Amino acid sequence: MMSGSRYLVTGASGFVGDFLCRRLVELGVPVRGVFRSIPSAPLAGIEQCLIGTIDGQTNWTSALQGVDVVIHLAARVHVMRESADDALAEFRRVNVVATERLARSAATSGVKRLVYVSSIKVNGEATHDEKKFTAADTPAPQDPYGISKWEAEQALHRLAQETGLEIVIVRPPLVYGPGVKGNFLRLLQLIFRGLPLPLASVSNLRSMIYLGNFVDALALCADHPAAPGKTYLVSDGEETSTPQLIRNIARLMGKPCRLWPFPPALLKLTGHITGKLGEVERLRGSLQIDGAQIRRELDWTPPYTLDQGLAETVNWYLAVRRA
Repeated sequence: MMSGSRYLVTGASGFVGDFLCRRLVELGVPVRGVFRSIPSAPLAGIEQCLIGTIDGQTNWTSALQGVDVVIHLAARVHVMRESADDALAEFRRVNVVATERLARSAATSGVKRLVYVSSIKVNGEATHDEKKFTAADTPAPQDPYGISKWEAEQALHRLAQETGLEIVIVRPPLVYGPGVKGNFLRLLQLIFRGLPLPLASVSNLRSMIYLGNFVDALALCADHPAAPGKTYLVSDGEETSTPQLIRNIARLMGKPCRLWPFPPALLKLTGHITGKLGEVERLRGSLQIDGAQIRRELDWTPPYTLDQGLAETVNWYLAVRRA
């Protein structure tokens, strides 16, 4: 790591942020975590910084004092049931305006590098004909969250040219691991309960990234001399189909795998009717990532295999169930 460097991690209490802070502490890096409220279980070795609401008016001066590297995780995340009247405006307020405010303040404060956690949604929602997403693809975000992430990336590149602040963009797919929420957690719950799932006929390939692999890649992007100015797509490097993912999780849980065939076209129709098309498409569609660039340029190899990552996730879930 950069000798003597202090890191600022925004979103330090989140799923990725908490794990990242722990990893940086293990590496001996001085870490200041940004929190919106006092954490209930503060992590030893982390300097806490309460910042309140993150928007275009946030004062970052004290948080950035003495900081060399910022890893920006805090964001308005993709939600399944959007309640805002103007969702895009809300995503832009936090993900674009607030990010640009942070980056400008960082440049003024003498920060050397900002690593921005974007999303594979900048590339699009799905891949077809086994063609994988790459950083060279023309961005094609489809929803307000993806659009806001792409606009934030553009704003950061403009600011880098203006100020000299080093910018590294990282676009992950679905991140799973201990503490996971959302659709992946719901899938764990369904498999644990032994419910039959109509997904045996799905033929797809999806890239994901285990939490331990993701924070390892972020730590490398924060330090490597070849990273500035680059956009990296990251994954475990192993793709899986939805049926195979379910079989693997059931095996690790010691549960029976109850998959039954159902025409994928009817699955899509069911998603339309129920208003859950997005969730259905993530189960039946493909999303493949070409992660060769970060492996080649930064000599990065994911430290965990897909099976190891799933085992850690299942062990966490079973422990929570027993608690």
